[in-house]
Amino acid sequence: MRIGIGLPIGERGDPPRPTRYADMRAMALAAEAGGLDAIYVADHLFFEPPDGSPTRGLWESWTILSALAEATDRVELGPLVLCAPFRNPGLLAWMATALDEVSDGRLVLGFGAGWHKPEFRAFGFEFERRASYLADTLEIVVPLLRDGEVEYSGRLASGNGRLRPRGPRAQGPPILIAGFKPRMMELVVRWADRWNTVWYGLPDDAFQRDRDNLWAACARAGRDRAEIGISAGVEVHANATAGKLSAEPTALADAFNTWAAEGIDEIICRLEPANLDMVERVVRAAELLRGRPQ
Repeated sequence: MRIGIGLPIGERGDPPRPTRYADMRAMALAAEAGGLDAIYVADHLFFEPPDGSPTRGLWESWTILSALAEATDRVELGPLVLCAPFRNPGLLAWMATALDEVSDGRLVLGFGAGWHKPEFRAFGFEFERRASYLADTLEIVVPLLRDGEVEYSGRLASGNGRLRPRGPRAQGPPILIAGFKPRMMELVVRWADRWNTVWYGLPDDAFQRDRDNLWAACARAGRDRAEIGISAGVEVHANATAGKLSAEPTALADAFNTWAAEGIDEIICRLEPANLDMVERVVRAAELLRGRPQ
């Protein structure tokens, strides 16, 4: 089972203060040096907390990922997940193949439809048809990355598109899709190499229901469910409360083991607080998990 972390990319604290790139880089390097498998960043334009507290800004995710691709050597890295309506799909395929080149084949290209309506409203993106935009984006991006060309006619583009130069992997980066509603599950089954679901403590009824829905969608489409890796996001807190995982390494290793028993391919840890000490606790938990007899 792969173990990764989500890096802080937005403003934190009260009043909100930016996370500096130097801190993100230090956490990424600590994760890599400690043997973790992946680093991820969120893709938002800003966030308006529902409790009315101050709006929080975020750094632009692709720029941060590009810098981290150069800073690191081994870990996978990617967005968790790109909001498809924010970017033109042809340009996005071009960006993805370039970042896969920079990272020497370590990009995981995560997609979602988006959910935070204020971002769409503020930047003029269409919120109501965001799932349709994602579906059309995948129709363009995935063939370009896997085959180098696509024939498409629709509201996003028209004609034959070709992607040159090609990146370091013949089939392009793995495609990860996050979502749980029926239409999203159809997109996962059609296009994805990995499916992501978040945020949990231990596996619960909601996770098992969504996983069973994915497997049912695979059966309907005739796709082998073993072809789709399952990626689960968990919340890891220094002072854990109900529904969160404790950052104490032995307890966290036990939690990882529980997830592994569910057949999960990857755990992604969202850390609170997000700092070097918490990364080191995840590293220690991963060492404990991997040191146990299998």
